[in-house]
Amino acid sequence: MSLQAPEFFTELCLPFHDHVVVGNTYYAAPAPGTPLRLRIDFTSALHADTYGGLRVAVVHPERGEIDAVALSFVDHGTFHRRDEATHTRPNTKRYGTFDTHHRPGRPPWDGAVTTGLRDAIKLYTAVWFPGAWTVSVPKRAVGRTPRRTPAPPAVPTVARTR
Repeated sequence: MSLQAPEFFTELCLPFHDHVVVGNTYYAAPAPGTPLRLRIDFTSALHADTYGGLRVAVVHPERGEIDAVALSFVDHGTFHRRDEATHTRPNTKRYGTFDTHHRPGRPPWDGAVTTGLRDAIKLYTAVWFPGAWTVSVPKRAVGRTPRRTPAPPAVPTVARTR
């Protein structure tokens, strides 16, 4: 069965404009004008065809790998909801992992919540590629000024007697 890596990385919603998935590996050029590249691979778990996380690496075309970090699915809560719903116990083959065997019509990583992984990749790439993650802040409408909110009226406090 296929790992469906392009679909996984699409669901991960990484913001890098220049990227490609080759096999099971994601490559990106997060910052224009720099030779550094980002490579993201799946990390194998103890069992065959089972994946337990991602390995994110910064690669230079001439010097090779500069730095890398392993991001486990367990540490980033990727399959926490799925495992809670199916009562999968820690220290079992399926806990916090996925494998290439899956239900027809569903991806092998069905039930993954990728927010924690994306946040970890964001923190890591911010060190090597400052400004690669741009956050668009909605601008106020032109000509509008903030209004002062009046303070609530003072309520006298009354001592209670018994």
